[in-house]
Amino acid sequence: MISLRTHPSPHPFVRKGLVAERPPGLASPALVGAVDPVGEHLGEGFWNERSDIAWRRLTRADEVFDEAALVAAIDRAARLREALPGVAEGDACRVVHAEGDGLSGLIVDRYKDVLVLQFHSAGWLLLEQPLLAALHARLGTRHHRVILDERTARLEGVRPREVLSQGVPERLRISEHGVRYQVDFSSGHKTGFFLDQRENRLLLTSLVQDATVLDACCYSGGFGLAALVAGGAAEVTGVDLDEGALALAKSNAKLNQVRAKYVHADAFDWMRQMGGQGRQFDVVVLDPPKLVAGKRDEFDGRRRYADLNRLAMDVVAPGGLLLTCSCSGALQRGEFLELVRTAARKAGRDATILADPGAAADHPVSLECPESEYLKTLWLRLT
Repeated sequence: MISLRTHPSPHPFVRKGLVAERPPGLASPALVGAVDPVGEHLGEGFWNERSDIAWRRLTRADEVFDEAALVAAIDRAARLREALPGVAEGDACRVVHAEGDGLSGLIVDRYKDVLVLQFHSAGWLLLEQPLLAALHARLGTRHHRVILDERTARLEGVRPREVLSQGVPERLRISEHGVRYQVDFSSGHKTGFFLDQRENRLLLTSLVQDATVLDACCYSGGFGLAALVAGGAAEVTGVDLDEGALALAKSNAKLNQVRAKYVHADAFDWMRQMGGQGRQFDVVVLDPPKLVAGKRDEFDGRRRYADLNRLAMDVVAPGGLLLTCSCSGALQRGEFLELVRTAARKAGRDATILADPGAAADHPVSLECPESEYLKTLWLRLT
C-alpha cells in the first residue's frame, strides 16, 4: 500500500510528487493499493517509481483488480463496441481505449483475427498472460502482437518489448465502408492503421463527389482512397515524406482498382510550393503526425501546427473544405482551436466550423482524463 500526500482528484494518474510513502522494497512495476492522508482507500493500480506517473488507478475505494476484475473490464469494453453501429460488424476496431475504458495505459485494436496490444504502462507486463487469455476468450481471436515501444520504455524505465503469437501475419486486408486497405503490422504507424479516423473518412465520402482532394500526410492513403472509391472524387493527390507509407498507399490504390497521384515530399514544403503557384483543391485533409509530444517540444510543436494549417488554407479553393487534425494528447481542444484560428487570420481566410467529431466512437474519452481525448478534428469551410 502506498500513501499519498493529499486526497487526489479522480484523475487516473498520480504523479511522483503526490506520493508520501511506499513500502520498503516495493518492486517496480507492481499492482498495489493507495490511501490518502487519513487512510481512506483510493483503489488499486500500477505502481512504477521509475515513471513520472507513479501510480495509475484501475479501481476505486476497496475494489481489487484481480483476474475477475480484468475479465469484467474487457467484457464491458467489448459490449460497448458491440452496441456501436457499424463497429462490431466491421473488420477492425479499437477494443480497449486505455483510460476511456478504465484500463489505464492499455490499447487493444482488433484486425479480424489479430489483436494488437500497446502497453503504455509497464504494469501491464505483470498481467500479460491473463490479459491475452481473457481477450482471446471474449473476442474469439487467435493471434496477437504485444508492443511496448522504445518511447514508452524510456518513460517507464523498462526495456522495449514485442511479443508475437505463432503464425501471426505480417499483413492482412481489411474493408471499411466499401474500401479495402492492406494493413502492414511490421512497419505501420500506431497499431497498423488509423482506426480513430473511421467516422471522419465516412463523412468525407459524403462531401467529395466530383471534387479535387488533397490528402496531406496521407500515410497509407486512408482518406484519399475513401474519397475516390466511396465518395466519387474526381481527383486525389496524396503527399507524404515516408516512402514506405507511400508504397503502401500505392498498393492500396491498386487493390481498389483506382488511380491516385502520390508525391514523396515534405507536406510543409509541397503546400508552400503549390500555394506559391496558385494551385488549389476543393477539399484538403490535413492529418499530420504528433507535433506536440510533451512539454519539451510544446513551443515548437504549436508553431508548426499553426504554420501547417496556414499553408493548408492557402491551397483550399474558395468555398472549399479543410479537415484539420491533431493527434497530440498534450494539446487540448481549446488550444488547437486557437492555433487554427490564428492560421486562418494569417492566411486571410474566413473559416466556419461545420463539425468537430474527434475520434471514432470506439475511442471513448474519460471526463476525468482529458489526455484520452488525444485526437482533435475540425471540419472547416473556407471563403
